[in-house]
Amino acid sequence: MRFIFNPAHGGYHFFKNYIKIWTTDIIFLPLTNSSIMNPDEEIEDTVDEQSEENADITELSETEQLRLELEQAKDRSLRALADLENFRRRTNRQMAEERKYANIDLMREILDVWDNIGRALEAVQKTHSIETLMEGVQLVHQQLLDVLSRFNCEKIETLHQPFDPNFHQSIAQIPNAEFPVNIVINETQTGFKLYDRVVRPAQVVLSAGEPKE
Repeated sequence: MRFIFNPAHGGYHFFKNYIKIWTTDIIFLPLTNSSIMNPDEEIEDTVDEQSEENADITELSETEQLRLELEQAKDRSLRALADLENFRRRTNRQMAEERKYANIDLMREILDVWDNIGRALEAVQKTHSIETLMEGVQLVHQQLLDVLSRFNCEKIETLHQPFDPNFHQSIAQIPNAEFPVNIVINETQTGFKLYDRVVRPAQVVLSAGEPKE
């Protein structure tokens, strides 16, 4: 029988125990660097494989973390958009309600004027006096002007003023020796402005200057 001895696969002790039994046909294989199993290299290979596995796990963990952060950011974005939409709807609803009831204070004031008109009519029916009627109408007229003034709605001054197309609407122009051209000499409808905005222009008659002979 032929026994093959490879030092890389058993070492010297294996050969020593059995050399007494087999004295012939022993073949010694050459000992090369590639045939020797280095324990340190085996440990390094194991460590490298473990490191690669840990790196894969770390990379996967980082990917999962990024995915989670992305989902959280998406959720926050959707919540912010929902809050913004709710705020917009609530603001529009409040603005619509404010516009709807914006004139309620003015209405209360006008109702007082309406009450006084009713009282003036009752007084006229009892007395049958034109003077009483005129007095009542004048009082109501002045009260209405006071109400408009409290809400910053003022009359536009026109008489004897130069024509201003921003506040005046000319309906006629007649010769007048007393006033020069384009001076308001008569008002057919009173104009009003709210703060600096025209509610309605005043309808006026302008002077055309001296009559031509």
